[in-house]
Amino acid sequence: MKPAPFRLERPDTIQALCRALAKHGDSARILAGGQSLVPMMNFRLVTPEVLIDINRVDGLDYIRLDGDALAIGAMTRHVTVKESALVKANVPLIAKAYDHIAHVTVRNRGTIGGNLSHGDPSSELPAVAICLDAKFVVSSSEGNRTVRAAEFFKGMFETDVSPGEFLSEIRFPVAARNQRFGFDEFSPRHGDFAIAIATVALEMKGDTCVSASVVHGGVREMPGQVADAEAALRGKVVSGEQVALAAKATASIEPTLQNYHGDAAYKSDLLRALTARALSQAIGEG
Repeated sequence: MKPAPFRLERPDTIQALCRALAKHGDSARILAGGQSLVPMMNFRLVTPEVLIDINRVDGLDYIRLDGDALAIGAMTRHVTVKESALVKANVPLIAKAYDHIAHVTVRNRGTIGGNLSHGDPSSELPAVAICLDAKFVVSSSEGNRTVRAAEFFKGMFETDVSPGEFLSEIRFPVAARNQRFGFDEFSPRHGDFAIAIATVALEMKGDTCVSASVVHGGVREMPGQVADAEAALRGKVVSGEQVALAAKATASIEPTLQNYHGDAAYKSDLLRALTARALSQAIGEG
């Protein structure tokens, strides 16, 4: 398999990248790690006229604390995020998710920004970003704009990045002392894309849940909140019984991504079980 002919550009500054994107518009695609884009090009699923390789661009590869947020540059490799002590200390849900993300060779080359820009509903990071209410900084020659994670994903492989724009930074809120997190998924092999994902963030006051974020992934065209499960937890003492009730409430999510890995009924049951596991993990019983 070979891609269709394309022209390659390699900007080395953010300004040059913005100029290239403004010039070529929707005829161009950005190459970061290439772990998703290159196979799609080889299969002729996408045929960009211009490929803009941003691996030489300075200023997009970093992890740093910025006030009450952990800012991660879009070109930061998965392996760097996975091994970061700053990430583990400040956004533990990311660290939990990275125990499941991809395989070593993919993590060594793939980038967090490329993964999120791709918008694959079976990927772990979109669900995590929504669960944490992360903010995405989208940049262009016109400047920057900030998009909430819940509004960034528009559908399967669709995100709120227009021609001439690129995702430059992801901002995750630093975890509070009274927050608890859980993540679980089921995949054909460890590191493969997930058949179903459950990720949770709880704000606790003693044993009582003050607020809850429960997010599904892998079962619909894009990840999203499970409002009924959140309502089953909010204001309640989070016991094993309440965990079971919240997990059962995921039945309100009707799976629409069906394939040889499982039909809607199977994925619905998986989501229930995974949500129970993630919640038990969050309250220290898993």
